[in-house]
Amino acid sequence: MGVLNVTPDSFFDGGQSFAIADALQNAQHIINQGADIIDVGGESTRPNAMSVASEEELKRVIPVVKALAQATNTPISIDTSKPKVMIQAVKAGASIINDVYALRADGALEVVSDLEVDICLMHMQGVPKNMQVNPVYDDVIEDIKRFFANRIESCITQGINENRLILDPGFGFGKTLTHNIEILQRFNEFKSFGLRLLAGLSRKSMIGEILNKTLDKRLIGSVIGAIIAINHGADIVRVHDVAQTRDAITMWSRIYG
Repeated sequence: MGVLNVTPDSFFDGGQSFAIADALQNAQHIINQGADIIDVGGESTRPNAMSVASEEELKRVIPVVKALAQATNTPISIDTSKPKVMIQAVKAGASIINDVYALRADGALEVVSDLEVDICLMHMQGVPKNMQVNPVYDDVIEDIKRFFANRIESCITQGINENRLILDPGFGFGKTLTHNIEILQRFNEFKSFGLRLLAGLSRKSMIGEILNKTLDKRLIGSVIGAIIAINHGADIVRVHDVAQTRDAITMWSRIYG
């Protein structure tokens, strides 16, 4: 899953794809590098990020999703938690909803139950504005698993087929470095749900802390993190560096099958 942020303030590539022409050019570049999914986001969810109004997010993402759907057959994911944006993005051509709030916003469950698309449910403790303020868990894996069980039950109750669900433990979303490392080490425990798993470690602060590297120097750490996640059961990796990650996956899959 290649990241395409149409925001002015995302933590790594903010502003690069803010114009439609730039977004299309960058999306085609990502596809040429080997992305299987394009994840379009119009609201930054980095630590301390402020929320964006629905109308502003719609203005950012819908023209891009619509243009992408006309230009490519590559599946499009919409990275949003807002029901209004979900509806319009699917109408425009998105086939996956990637929600950092795991359909907890008012009306999200009801909206998604009527949309025949896949849904990624991500775990986050708190909200982006405060999620990194002293996050605490009894057992980070068991706590996330309880969260997933609750959200899956809510989806099924709403009539959403379980096979449409993808689970993301949310690296860096309300977790310390210790929590993130444990999640990666024990990632395969989330396989107990029998659903697809997504891992998003690309360029994140956990890599910077481990390597003592700034954002622009976290490529190798990001690629290795993706391969570890795949080795521990991830079905999808969300990345900024598509070509390099694709090469690493090709090497890994050739050796391990």
